[in-house]
Amino acid sequence: VCVDMLKRKTQLTANGFTMKAAMKNSVVAGPPAAGAYRERPSKPTSFRKSYERRELPVALLHDTRGQQIAWKVEIDKLDYHHFLPLFFDGLSETTHPYAVLARQGVHDMLEHGGPRILPVIPQLIMPIKNALNTRNRQVICSTLKVLQHLVTSADMVGEALVPYYRQILPIFNIFKNMNINTGDGIDYSQHKRQNIGDLIQETLEMFERYGGEDAFINIKYMVPTYESCMLN
Repeated sequence: VCVDMLKRKTQLTANGFTMKAAMKNSVVAGPPAAGAYRERPSKPTSFRKSYERRELPVALLHDTRGQQIAWKVEIDKLDYHHFLPLFFDGLSETTHPYAVLARQGVHDMLEHGGPRILPVIPQLIMPIKNALNTRNRQVICSTLKVLQHLVTSADMVGEALVPYYRQILPIFNIFKNMNINTGDGIDYSQHKRQNIGDLIQETLEMFERYGGEDAFINIKYMVPTYESCMLN
């Protein structure tokens, strides 16, 4: 026992493929964690800065239904080229009140945007990518719900997103199989639609349905395990 303890004390931990690793008493350390699922802190967004400068036409209200946002101007009169990318930028936020304002604001603008949404699509890609790349579970779920709303918000929007799959879908591929397995227990995240794996599958299917004839092959290129919901 004393000999074993002495050997352990004299052992050196070394990184692989180094001179130290070739020494007699060395133990090669395992590879570091890849960190694919590790959250990335996001920088303060333009949405937050605009809110703090009181440049946004929204305010947060508290009523019997909880937290609601109130628009200071009619949504139909908003400049979508300016405000829609700004609200999408706020999807990366996780703190109050920015997260609530950004998410509800995006859904409200998509609800009323109609033909004004399509020309703004190129300006939305970077905010969407930034939100997904935070790898924050809540942010990803919220962004997936926004993407589902986006593709159904106006004609041709689903097809307009196809050229940008290479920027949007890498995170889908990483988290696609992240489903919560609770055995016989109740998965309350399903009730709130917070199961990332399920939301990603739903979103990919909507991308295929609304993305036109080139959607599936482009999805398959970025998410190889995806199976068509149209062909089967």
